[in-house]
Amino acid sequence: MTLTNTTAPRRIRRLAERQTTDRDALFALLDGELVGHLAAVVDGQPVIVPMGYARDGDHVLVHGSTGGGFALRAAAERATVAFSVTALDGLVFARSLFDSSMNYRSAVVYGVLEPVDDEQSEAALLALSDRLMPGRAAEVRAITRKEAAATRVLRLALDDVVMKARAAGASEDLDDGEDHSVWAGVVPLVRTWGAPVPSRSTPAHTPTPDSVVALTTGSLAEHRLP
Repeated sequence: MTLTNTTAPRRIRRLAERQTTDRDALFALLDGELVGHLAAVVDGQPVIVPMGYARDGDHVLVHGSTGGGFALRAAAERATVAFSVTALDGLVFARSLFDSSMNYRSAVVYGVLEPVDDEQSEAALLALSDRLMPGRAAEVRAITRKEAAATRVLRLALDDVVMKARAAGASEDLDDGEDHSVWAGVVPLVRTWGAPVPSRSTPAHTPTPDSVVALTTGSLAEHRLP
């Protein structure tokens, strides 16, 4: 299944062999990261903002304040935006700086942001929360009407996407002329959650909630950073 719009497919020009059209690979990337970058042109100037997000089926969900923000303006103007997500999986140490590289997975989604309607807004906010802090919604009070009214959820369809990835070792050949006594290889990047730090106003001996325990111990492995 292609990731790109079939009416106007996007093609990677440099190192085109690294382009992937595997939709499962796209979903794995989006589900494994927590922050993406939303870009648009506002008043003739480029604007890019990092933000938390969640994948909901074939859409990416983001949210912002109804009080303003370029994302809401872009949605109102039906302007095309770009949303990028990148996972750095490791550094590739070659026997020259020129040949050194990174192992990574990166995707850019193009399209028009669509506001989530009022009937689905609370469910979308809960989907965002459950992606970033799985299980937390059941441990805290419900969203108030005022909070819901101050927040707008936008979605971006995963219809026009280009993805690129590298997952390989250092480029080398036995007769490449390099000094093979110099170490070459890959250093994987592994990220984990640290020990929870309670707020200053949290009473001593307050139990750590299940959502935090699950996140930091990896019992919800699908929500851990890769």
